[in-house]
Amino acid sequence: MYIYGMKKISILVPIGAVLGSIEGPRQVFTEVNKHLIRLGKEPIFEIKLTALSKEVSIANNLYKIYPDKLIFDIDNTDLIIIPAIDGDLKSIIDLNRDYYPWIKDHYFKGAEVASLCLGAFLLASTGLLKGKSCATHWLSANEFKKMFPDVRLVEDKIITDENGIYSSGGAFSYLNLILYLIEKYAGRDIAIFMARAFQIDIERRSQSPFTIFNGQKDHEDIIIKKAQELIESNPAEKFTVDQIALKFALGRRNLERRFKKATSNTIIEYVQRVRIEAAKQSLETTHSNVNEVMYGVGYSDPKAFRMIFKKYTGMSPIQYRAKYNKEYSMNLTDKLNDL
Repeated sequence: MYIYGMKKISILVPIGAVLGSIEGPRQVFTEVNKHLIRLGKEPIFEIKLTALSKEVSIANNLYKIYPDKLIFDIDNTDLIIIPAIDGDLKSIIDLNRDYYPWIKDHYFKGAEVASLCLGAFLLASTGLLKGKSCATHWLSANEFKKMFPDVRLVEDKIITDENGIYSSGGAFSYLNLILYLIEKYAGRDIAIFMARAFQIDIERRSQSPFTIFNGQKDHEDIIIKKAQELIESNPAEKFTVDQIALKFALGRRNLERRFKKATSNTIIEYVQRVRIEAAKQSLETTHSNVNEVMYGVGYSDPKAFRMIFKKYTGMSPIQYRAKYNKEYSMNLTDKLNDL
């Protein structure tokens, strides 16, 4: 066990917060205390909801939350949880600006800080993530990169842990970070029990299998948009960077610079991601074998295809098909039942 006395947890209730990512951590941490009491041990978490005001409306005023304490009434805390947010991110970041000095102050006093899903946008707004790694929901990865270019976004990770600052991937993957923190504070046995009680896959570390690549077109560079459309409409075509540059009458270096600035990907990365997305669609919906899928998206080397596919999805093409092709999965289940 790794219990070192009571841990004070402050779960923030920012404007624009997602209810589930406030109640979820509160419920799991509370259940740890209940479980320890059942074991004849002392509870280890003091959990407080904290906010800037005595009442916070969320989800378009559908819910009201009454925090236990205002942030300025908290003298010390061991862990600050920043929940997911929803809505116009720039507006929400501005509306919650009074949290940032308080978060920084307590971090420098020794508190740890964890962001859940899009809570990473609030955490990054404090400046604490500068030069550090961070995870967030894959749907908002491009927007995060544009807003916080000095943060190392790791799109495939569910959990990051760096110098007392944690972050989680998208949606309900925040529960994996909560389990990670429980294991750190209360030990592996307690974390495993919570994983079983809440039916969470404790070993899941990547959100890559859930990612859908839609490209980054929220920019004003018309030439780069046309280059993106060219790549996306011909995923099997073996374009070189020089060929694309020539087609749009740009120098290679100018094209590469503008493409990376607009899309947050190099041209080679973009081509790979478009091809792998096409391969995923084919594996999900067709009967084509893996080699046919590979050739259909422009690859001829099975080893290279498997390596790149796993890089972007976290699994092999065969594993991906077994997970996401309904007919294939049903056939596989029938065969196993016949054994």
